[in-house]
Amino acid sequence: MFRIALRASTSLHNAARQCLKVQAGAITAVRNSHGHQETDEEFDNRYVKHFERTDIDGWEIRKAMNDLSGEDLVPEPRIIIAALKACRRVNDYALAVRYLESVQWKCGGEKKKIWPWLLQEIKPTLDELGVLTPEEMGYDKPELALKSVYDM
Repeated sequence: MFRIALRASTSLHNAARQCLKVQAGAITAVRNSHGHQETDEEFDNRYVKHFERTDIDGWEIRKAMNDLSGEDLVPEPRIIIAALKACRRVNDYALAVRYLESVQWKCGGEKKKIWPWLLQEIKPTLDELGVLTPEEMGYDKPELALKSVYDM
């Protein structure tokens, strides 16, 4: 009986190995190796158009924001404005604030230079939509932080 189970197990193992075998030449495509190279203007227009869609939902907004976060760039103010207006259309205030936090994070070590300029550019839209910045909400300071024992 044990011999039959062992033989069945070996046959199953061999069949699984054959099914999972990867052909050497099957996976050779390289991303961005050919085709049309998108200019910065086309890139910006693509995201602005995506956020300006009237039938956009929260999932699609999050997906586009996640894709933007994965890029090696800080989004242009017009992309940020379009994203904030899309958040307003789906009535998701929290997503708008989290996106602003994400943009701040994308500024990296140059936050003191880039973020004030971005804020100056998007401030009219923030006022129009009634969205507060993370600093205005106090998100830049820890809420429940304890005093240092050395300061007591």
